[in-house]
Formats: sequence, C-alpha cells, structure tokens
Amino acid sequence: MTIVRIEASIVAVPLTQPYQTAHGVREVQRSLVVQVHDATGGIGTGNVDPSPGYSRESVADHFAAVRDRFGPALLGMPAANVHRMMARFDAIDPALLDAKAALEMACMDLTARRAGLSMAELLGGAVRSEVRFNAWIGMLSPEDAAREAAHWHAAGFRSCKVKVGGDLEQDCARVRAVREATDSAFRIRADGNEGYGEADAIAFVERCAGLGLELYEQPIPGDDLAALARVRARSNAVGVPLMADEALIDHSSLIAIIRAGAADIVKVKVMKQGGLLATRRMIATAEAAGMPCVIGHGYGLGVCTTAEMIVAATAANVIEGIECVGPLKTRDDIVTAKPDLSRGVLEVPVSPGLGVELDPVRMQRFTTEHAVVG
Repeated sequence: MTIVRIEASIVAVPLTQPYQTAHGVREVQRSLVVQVHDATGGIGTGNVDPSPGYSRESVADHFAAVRDRFGPALLGMPAANVHRMMARFDAIDPALLDAKAALEMACMDLTARRAGLSMAELLGGAVRSEVRFNAWIGMLSPEDAAREAAHWHAAGFRSCKVKVGGDLEQDCARVRAVREATDSAFRIRADGNEGYGEADAIAFVERCAGLGLELYEQPIPGDDLAALARVRARSNAVGVPLMADEALIDHSSLIAIIRAGAADIVKVKVMKQGGLLATRRMIATAEAAGMPCVIGHGYGLGVCTTAEMIVAATAANVIEGIECVGPLKTRDDIVTAKPDLSRGVLEVPVSPGLGVELDPVRMQRFTTEHAVVG
C-alpha cells in the first residue's frame, strides 16, 4: 500500500439556508477532500470541513498544505503506518491539524478497505450498532426556533443544540421557546461559541437553569481557562454541566482544561484534533479524568460525518446525541448516498473502510480547486 499519488480538492456545497451563529452567517460549506492512491490501484478518501471563525486556518490553507508540503512528504510511504506519517507531518509543521486529519482519514480508509475491515473494526470495534444525532437550531427568532424544535422532536430526535452568545434577551427567549415546543424529556444544549463575556455567560445560565439544560457549551473565549472555570462553577451551582469546545485543540489543551477545572464535558472533532487516532486518544484521556465527551461538528459533508459517527460508535465515553449533522444543512453532498439524518439515528457502517463512496458527478459540480501530487 505504498502511496504513489494524492488528489486534493476544495469543494463548495450550498447550504439549505443561511445559518447564523456567534461566529457569523454562512450560506455555503467549503471543504477539503483528499484521495490517496497506492501502487496497485487502491484508493482511500478523507474529508474535513474547516469553519470560518472557528478553525484556526482556512480551507485554502489546508489545500495548499496538502498540495505543497504534506502530500509530497507522503509519497512513497505505506498507508498503513499512520504513526510514521503523522510524525513526518508534525516535523514539517505542528499546526494545520485539519489537513493532517484528512490525509490520515484517507490512509486509514485505504488500509481498512485493503484488509476487508470496516473502519469501526480497524479502530477496535463498535460498542453500539447505531448512533443518535443531536439536532441543531441557529440564532433564529423564538417563534422560528420553536417551529424547528417541534419538527425535530416529531421526527425522532431526542435532543437539540440551540445557538446563543448574542443578545442575552433573545438568547433566553429562544431557549425558552424550544423548551415550550417540546417536552421535559427532550434534551437542550446551549452553545455560546465564545460569544459572551463572563458576566453575560453567567447571567444566561442562571436565567435558563429552570429550563433543564443538558449542557452549556463554550460560552466565553477558550483562551481564558480561569474565567471558564468561574463560569463552570456558577453553571454547576444551578445544575448545568459546562462543555469546552473551542478551548480544546490538542492533548496539552485537554490536560490544561482538566487541571484548571474548566469543564465537565469536552467536545472533540476529528478535524480539530488532527485525525481519527488522535481523537480516540483524547477521548480516552478525558474518560480517565472522568469527563464524558461529545463528538461532531455542525457543517460536515458525508465523508467526515461518517468518520465521526464511527469514532463515536467505538467509544463508550461519547454521550448520546452526536453533533456531526452537516447533512441536515447541505442541499447536496459529494458522496453517492448522502447520510439520511432525518430521523436522528443511523446504523454504524459495516462495509470495508468508511463505507462511503465519492460521487464523481457531484465532485465535478462542486469542486472549485483541484491538485494532483505524484
């Protein structure tokens, strides 16, 4: 499985509607897709979905890194030796975790396909046969948020995320409307995306505590763990666990969060953590510290969505309601069979590799840049 060629593409897939969060409004998902080819014609696929305002680098940065730096370094290496590959990438540049994750995903997909194993089996085996997803509601008016929540509840979702971190009054009204449109068993997560200052972050959770929030996600900037720990203390005092997301990048940041007492739960993403194996290691570290995990990102395409679903299925420490719900927001996809999240649950793929295939027609339609290495 010696790598002889790498293809990299930027794709732009339109969203079903404009979505607003504390990081801004977006109407299209621009993602990186890579394919690695071995000497005997085997192909593995990887995909990451950098988010403006959230990811440290842009999709163009990651595309250039694969084309000019990581791709050439991967040529001639065995696809199955991910440890050596990642060490070589880290020596080139310790950053650009999304690009590394895409290439690692593609090499592991190729390896699993060649071995006739599903990705879950390659990662040690699934601990559940199906995965439930968490619905997603943006910064809508309370009335529109209530309608969306009622729709997801009726469709079979057991939980949803509500975006906050803007106007405090509107945020509280939005969450209250979602609660009133569902029932007490429906779990609600509030995600601030670093949008609040410390005082407003505390004010929000104290005002919404009676609404039965399942968790409160990253209400303030992640670079101030002392302040995040103070918000966590106040949030815990009213019975709401606090989850770190943007504060978590690598293992050192996870250890810092644990030592600072800055979170009860941590959120991981395959692209943010730099790959499938790094994500599994961080889930294990969090578990050892007694911290559950949530996995997933909100604007993913079919390949990365499937990869995160599989990682979730292999880890008992990942709580129900994973958040890789990008297919709910995109008009189309790059795979032959777009993941159908309409009922909020999917079976874990059992076919070799990731169990998804790129659609060449859709790839041609949505590709804005393409490069071949080797």
